[in-house]
Amino acid sequence: MHLPSSELAKAIHHCRDSFQSAAVFSLFINILMLLPSIYMMQVYDRVLGSNSTSTLLMLTLLALVLFITLGLLEWIRSQILIRVSARFDLLLNERLYKVMFRQGLVSGGKSSAQPLSDLLAVRQFLTGNGLFAFFDAPWLPIYLALLFLFNPAFGVVACVSAVLLILLAFWNEKATSADLEQANRVSVENANSTARNLRNAEVVHALGMLPSLMSRWQENQHKLIMLQAVASEKNGLITALSKTYRVTIQSLILGLGAWLAIHKEISPGMMIGGSILLGRALAPIDLMIASWKQFLTARTAYQRLNILLTQFPAEAPRMPLPAPKGILQAEQAVVAPPGSKTPVLKNINFSINPGTFVALIGASASGKSTLARALLGIWPVVNGAIRLDGADVTQFERRLIGPYLGYLPQDIELFDGTIAENIARFGEINATHVVEAAMAAGVHEMILHLPQGYDTEIGGQGGALSAGQRQRIGLARALYGNPALVILDEPNSNLDDQGEQALAKALLVLKQRGCTVIVITHRIGILAIVDRIMLLNEGILVLDGPRDEVLAKLNQQRTTQPPVAQGRTS
Repeated sequence: MHLPSSELAKAIHHCRDSFQSAAVFSLFINILMLLPSIYMMQVYDRVLGSNSTSTLLMLTLLALVLFITLGLLEWIRSQILIRVSARFDLLLNERLYKVMFRQGLVSGGKSSAQPLSDLLAVRQFLTGNGLFAFFDAPWLPIYLALLFLFNPAFGVVACVSAVLLILLAFWNEKATSADLEQANRVSVENANSTARNLRNAEVVHALGMLPSLMSRWQENQHKLIMLQAVASEKNGLITALSKTYRVTIQSLILGLGAWLAIHKEISPGMMIGGSILLGRALAPIDLMIASWKQFLTARTAYQRLNILLTQFPAEAPRMPLPAPKGILQAEQAVVAPPGSKTPVLKNINFSINPGTFVALIGASASGKSTLARALLGIWPVVNGAIRLDGADVTQFERRLIGPYLGYLPQDIELFDGTIAENIARFGEINATHVVEAAMAAGVHEMILHLPQGYDTEIGGQGGALSAGQRQRIGLARALYGNPALVILDEPNSNLDDQGEQALAKALLVLKQRGCTVIVITHRIGILAIVDRIMLLNEGILVLDGPRDEVLAKLNQQRTTQPPVAQGRTS
């Protein structure tokens, strides 16, 4: 048996038993849907012909029982599909959550929560009325066959009507799919752009950029509204035509039935029953047309999810490696930003022993932050390798290696939650380790002065915390636990003198622990306590060695440069 290849197809295949159950219930539902026609035929042909009230009573009671059964079956089928949609979501939501973060890594943080919205769109379609139409549509030939049994004229009218409604459905697809797909793209782009603008609300407000950004947003929003309006107008027209035709043909077939009854070709009961049966036969097609917009939205979301999951296949389980000691090696490493073919780091080679304190210096855009990301496995190398304790850094299971790493990026991002949760990296909070990390970062006293201390809730931007306070909490997060490797990118960029002193103490504590530390800095104060200095220039490691040796070379270069060149260098 050939199994579906894509992850989405596999998830749906995993729910096949539930879909089969829904199909079985649809079988009995559609059989019971014949009840109104049968009841009408019996009333007209038996009850009115015999004037028997007892027959009418028994037929009515039986019909009521069957109608109640029909309602229960409809409810059970809807509950099955609700559970299918929930199961479908549970099979994919964790995978999509991880994929969004992987997408953010390779796109430089440009990922969004759109995949979860797409999953919601697919899940909502699985519980909507549109899916019921797909379950009921296969019964159309059976209804048509019954109408032919009533009278061939009924069958011909039903077939022509079904073909016309199917043509309307195809017209609906051709007329609205392109506009709706483009509208979905514009909607996603507009939402992502707005989210990015909101993250920079302070700059937008301070520089008076809101009118310009709002004008751009309104332009895209107007385009979105027009596309949706055009698609809705077309869908509304076709839906109106479909309903009008179905109501009209149901009435006209009564006239045809009356003509046939007058000529004694059918009974009066078959005249009424045929009209009801025709309406039931055409109802799924009409429902498909009415729910086509929802179907197209779900289909577009499904396609986007398929592409995303194909681009980021699930990672195979990896054998856990021993806890790292902090040995770092770069072997002819070439690193380029995700999505770029131009390398920022070129043929980097070095080896750092455990417990070494390294200062990574260089001019702006020399590749320091890129090297930090590569050392942590955030950005992959294009050529060569970055190794931690002899293993390629990308071979480690991030969930297991994370506690042994400490990282303070240039742009400090805290997360919604308490200060304690942020420091503990949202894992199980070890109060002793949280306080130790806060004290090492020199932020313990500041936290105690907050209204709820370590239980103070902060937002993603740190709430009312200053840039320096956010940076020190980020430093405490990097120091939490007992990391073997700590990389700090400009850790003193927002610190005052007190913060600088706290940072120096924290670095000395790390050094005493035997932790491998790499500090990216432009300030010379930290250089007094480092063991080694690495100098990057335009992505090339031009100097690397013991602190005093590298400083001597730098001083020698400065004294030998002409005054003009020296001024440019500074």
